[in-house]
Amino acid sequence: MPSITMSKNVCVIGSGPSGLVAARELRKEGHKVVVFEQNHDVGGQWLYDPKIEDEELLGRDNFLKVHSSIYASLRLVSPREIMGFTDFPFGMKKGRDTRRFPGHKELLLYLKDFSECFGLREMIRFNTRVENVEMLSFPNFGKDLKWIVKSKEKMAEKAVEEVYDAVVVATGHYSKPRLPKIKGMDAWRRKQIHSHIYRVPEPFKNEVVVVIGSSLSGQDISMELVDVAKEIHLSAKSLDISEGLSKVISKYDNLHLHPQIDSLHEDGRVLFIDGSWLIADTIIYCTGYSYSFPFLDTKGIVVVDDDRVGPLYEHTFPPSLAPSLSFIGIPRKLIGFPFFECQAKWISQLLSGKRTLPSWDEMMQSIEEFYHSRDVAGIPKHNTHDLADFEYCDKYADYIGFPHLEEWRKELCLSALRSSDVNLETYRDSYEDEEMLQEAHKSPHFTQLGNEAFTL
Repeated sequence: MPSITMSKNVCVIGSGPSGLVAARELRKEGHKVVVFEQNHDVGGQWLYDPKIEDEELLGRDNFLKVHSSIYASLRLVSPREIMGFTDFPFGMKKGRDTRRFPGHKELLLYLKDFSECFGLREMIRFNTRVENVEMLSFPNFGKDLKWIVKSKEKMAEKAVEEVYDAVVVATGHYSKPRLPKIKGMDAWRRKQIHSHIYRVPEPFKNEVVVVIGSSLSGQDISMELVDVAKEIHLSAKSLDISEGLSKVISKYDNLHLHPQIDSLHEDGRVLFIDGSWLIADTIIYCTGYSYSFPFLDTKGIVVVDDDRVGPLYEHTFPPSLAPSLSFIGIPRKLIGFPFFECQAKWISQLLSGKRTLPSWDEMMQSIEEFYHSRDVAGIPKHNTHDLADFEYCDKYADYIGFPHLEEWRKELCLSALRSSDVNLETYRDSYEDEEMLQEAHKSPHFTQLGNEAFTL
């Protein structure tokens, strides 16, 4: 391993979980770091924003005005024990939300604690939006590459341009709405919103609401609307739904399940593919999010094609621009915080010269093989980065000697998924994994800080 380490000027875009841990690891490795954050505080997606009036209802603008898609009542879908960074457990604190599946504010407080503990705020320029990132000169593979970053502070008249050795994109992927293509969508005159700007149920009082999408937010929002809306009609891709969702639908008289929508009509009609129809007041699209980097100009080297960001080696490095350009937090459906931490360590060590990447050919071959394996498995392109694979996390960790996920972490994750599948309404407050929980609390992850993490 090379012993000479190089210090780089690095720009990190975003101060959510992935941006914060990137800033910490980069500085630990001796780099000079500036973090750009368009909001007034850390947290990224977890910084709840009730002010959604200026956002286009379906979020179709290139640069969104609102970053967070969190609604007021949102609670974590994973237990807190599995969420923390490896050396900073997400413990309980007196006077805070001590539930195992706390509300979103508790995770924001955890991220603020993390920032304070490691002195990260001093690296962050708040209220500063990155408008453009481009190469200073077109690269030759392996040659040092520099980036021009154009940013604008909220109250400033002019944007500022600066040059960096490396850029880490940590902007998250739960902001830009992904919308279906439905016949008549543009002609439908009534209210259509994406769950990106759903916050509270009150505006839908006594309405007939169609919720499109039966995944996490679709389920949550439908359950929240039952006490307020006149009728909720949940349109799902498949009528083969979980036992938990089935129980909820049979419990509430005003909640109904439908297949996919065939078309929307000017008179307010919503026609489903089974021929049934209804007149609705509002449609809420709970149809997920797209990857979007409107500020990034790589001359076509990195593209987003139907939500496949590529080509990226191990979902992190574009082979032609690595390691001076990297993405952190692209993979979905895995235990995020330890994975982001592992990504951040790898990026930091590559930039300092402690580690090196495989050749361009080897990286491209690895990417092609991965794409091919997804195609063979029948996984749609837009699910390229949905990994849902503990083994992948461990394989990734091996690149830098990062510890594998603990068995208790995997088990607590799976146990929450199984519970939500069966008891959708109650799984966050009643659980049967007490034994595994005890094991977690005795593990080095929690005992490293003494006992204060779980003494109230």
